[in-house]
Amino acid sequence: MDVSAFDVFSRQCPSRATLEHVTGRWGSLTLGALYESGCRFNELRRRIDGVSEKMLSQTLHALERDGLVRRDAQPVNPPRVDYELTPLGREIAGSLLGLIRLVEGRMPEVLAARERYDTPRGGR
Repeated sequence: MDVSAFDVFSRQCPSRATLEHVTGRWGSLTLGALYESGCRFNELRRRIDGVSEKMLSQTLHALERDGLVRRDAQPVNPPRVDYELTPLGREIAGSLLGLIRLVEGRMPEVLAARERYDTPRGGR
């Protein structure tokens, strides 16, 4: 398939939905959390502070559908389900982690900019 046929800026392009899955709050955190190693649902939920069970489940389904996450259900009692990144998911998560580290490393500048912005300007 010709990759030049995809244009994320086009409303109809399927790459836009995948980009939203990857860069949305829960998608990026889920990919980042799975980068080091696979884990079970509840481990992942504890790692991603603030995500609800419903949102994590929806996020995992979307990422699995896009081929970024692999779900491995073990036929044991109680059921055991593990999640891990696919090779494509690892590649994308690696790029995301670079962005995450950049943002974390530049937070002093971001916080200073916020403070300047939030400080009233000349009584306005």
